[in-house]
Amino acid sequence: MIEFALAVFFLLITPGPGVLSTAGIGAAYGYRAGFAYVGGLMLGGAFTMVMVISGLAAVVLTVPWLRVVLLSASVIYLMYLAWRIAMAGAHVGFTAATKPLGFSNGFFLQFINPKAYVVATTLFLGFGFLPQSPVWEVVIKLTVFNMIWLPVHLIWLGAGAKLGSLSLSPNTQHVINIAMALSLVGVVLVALLAGF
Repeated sequence: MIEFALAVFFLLITPGPGVLSTAGIGAAYGYRAGFAYVGGLMLGGAFTMVMVISGLAAVVLTVPWLRVVLLSASVIYLMYLAWRIAMAGAHVGFTAATKPLGFSNGFFLQFINPKAYVVATTLFLGFGFLPQSPVWEVVIKLTVFNMIWLPVHLIWLGAGAKLGSLSLSPNTQHVINIAMALSLVGVVLVALLAGF
């Protein structure tokens, strides 16, 4: 069980689309503005886990054309999120993104977030500790996972908000937003190179 909790922590704290976009929203719009997005991520993540635990995700991903469609949707949506973070408060020829990403954005992201499927598969198909009671094992894993998931994402949101609340010039803030967006693009490229 301790190994499972440590794996959850390290898999969640490492940068992925969810935490990077959460930090970006915090930096661009502030801490409170990110709550709806984090709520959407959490509920979307729960649905993703159910898809992995039930085997539905494995069945869906065996269809080659559907896998390509989902990967394409993932890349397009993550690039859209990166653009929204980069353009928050920007005044450089683009329309600034003045409204933070909300619940539906976070919810939708988890369905096409490659890291969400990898993490759920790793955690729920590995780290067995109750072979005689698999249902209770899943319930305990879901509970422990969410007890770690929420604080980790709130810490990333808070770190982004703290960065955004510093008395920085608009140009510096814009550079930070672009750096957050480029980090998210980097995660997309890693996922593409890994062939997910």
